[in-house]
Amino acid sequence: MALKAVHVSDVPNLDQVPENASLALYSTRFSKGVELNRVPYKIPKFLVVGHRGNGMNLLTSGDQRMKAIKENSIMSFNSAAKFPIDFIEFDVQVTKDGCPVIFHDDFIVSEDNGVIFEKRVTELCLSEFLCYGPQNEAGKIGKPLLRKTKNGRIVNWNVEKDDSLCTLKDAFQQVEPSLGFNIELKFDDHIVYQEDYLIHVLQAILKVVLEYAHDRPIIFSSFQPDAVLLVRKLQNTYPVFFLTNGGTEIFYDVRRNSLEEAVKVCVGGGLHGIVSEVKGVFRNPGALTKIKDAQLSLLTYGKLNNVAEAVYMQYLMGIDGVIVDLVKEITDAVYDMIKPSKVDDLEEVTLAEGNREVVEVKSNPHFSQKELSFLLKLIPQLIQE
Repeated sequence: MALKAVHVSDVPNLDQVPENASLALYSTRFSKGVELNRVPYKIPKFLVVGHRGNGMNLLTSGDQRMKAIKENSIMSFNSAAKFPIDFIEFDVQVTKDGCPVIFHDDFIVSEDNGVIFEKRVTELCLSEFLCYGPQNEAGKIGKPLLRKTKNGRIVNWNVEKDDSLCTLKDAFQQVEPSLGFNIELKFDDHIVYQEDYLIHVLQAILKVVLEYAHDRPIIFSSFQPDAVLLVRKLQNTYPVFFLTNGGTEIFYDVRRNSLEEAVKVCVGGGLHGIVSEVKGVFRNPGALTKIKDAQLSLLTYGKLNNVAEAVYMQYLMGIDGVIVDLVKEITDAVYDMIKPSKVDDLEEVTLAEGNREVVEVKSNPHFSQKELSFLLKLIPQLIQE
């Protein structure tokens, strides 16, 4: 698509949002009243965020839970909303004709007369994008939707409960309104983007958000450093987080190669927080102090977040929340681990013993700073691959 050069100084003021637009990060599911235009701010509770809704699809996994519901779909989003989570996370790209759609992969993979082909999502018009997979129109059959795995294998996108592809507007209109949206601004890691193209994409997304978000809590995030810096300049209503692999992978852009670099990006651009691969934090726990000293929030993502003990460790470390695939299991675990206690962090449980009642006092485990430091030193050795 040929785009006219645009500069941030030329962009209309997108801060002029409707009066009913949300100025609070937090959903009706928990406390409100935080002024987002203020930097810094603090997330008031430990967040659980559903990854791509009710969890990502791992089509080659033996775990059926990873193939239960089509990821990044309205069905997945509303399934996640049944559990006590605060946000869902999903990926947004913009089609050739300027419509924000929800899809993780850079390419649509399909088959025609036995020939497998790939088409870049951003080079499709909306109508072509929506023609893949299940169709909403009765009697209409969509084109096959396949997927390429990380090792290049092509597999059928088979899940127990399938659903059609959707747009960002669909999500705002059809998903439980109290559920927050963590909108990942999705770009291809292998492309160097020009500023005018980034602004074109971000404006298309912001237009939908500002028109349909209303009171819904929103977080923007992206692995693309220039995109997060631009979306922070283009609007002042919603918080912006920098996504990073936390040093677990190496990229040409040095800003993506460590948590320390992520802190520099956030501080320099007035961003609100970091979303890191959890291994990056566990392998470099000292970075957490730098993040907190910079008064930034920290969320994590990754397979370890589907392990309750790893989630609890992050809670003890002071991390602000986790993005998870096993929504039911982790929300249950988080409730059990960090539920409010009755008196001074102690919980009385009445047990029957013969003809008398015995009161047993339980408490959540507490760690001194020395003990916590010892655990943090052990973690990097435990998670090396």
